[in-house]
Amino acid sequence: MASKVIHAYYNDDDILMQAVKKVKATKNHIEEVYCPFPVHGLDKAMGLAPTRIAITSFMYGVLGLIVAIVMMNYIMIEDWPQDIGGKPSFTYMENMPAFVPIMFEMTVFFAAHLMVITFYLRSRLWPFKKAENPDPRTTDDHFVMEIEVYGDEKTLMEMLKQSGAVEINKVEK
Repeated sequence: MASKVIHAYYNDDDILMQAVKKVKATKNHIEEVYCPFPVHGLDKAMGLAPTRIAITSFMYGVLGLIVAIVMMNYIMIEDWPQDIGGKPSFTYMENMPAFVPIMFEMTVFFAAHLMVITFYLRSRLWPFKKAENPDPRTTDDHFVMEIEVYGDEKTLMEMLKQSGAVEINKVEK
């Protein structure tokens, strides 16, 4: 079943922010806003839930730290202990100060790489994926607000025109 959406085009991010607030105040649902650059506060104005991606980053960092500790303990203490620079490898705790840089690097490595993978999976940005933006101008100098039409279409289009939209199109999705 095809649904109708309205694409309202804006050429200024401040005007777009005011328009988003007006549309949300009239209880219309904004499907998506396509922008050529990030607009500060747009997610809050649209009423989007805060992201939990920082929590996953912390968990990935902890995973990297655990892997580093287990790896260094096995390699340097249990499997093949060596006397490097006069420091005997009897226990992990005796040699931990020398392992701090490795623990730090593994923490950052796991957090960074797994965060990139998580971001791509969460946002569905697969390799060779075709772009989903409705108009090529959204990558250059225009902002597009996509609103699904539920009720009075004429009133909504008039409100968008008054809010500063430079172009308004009705599209079958």
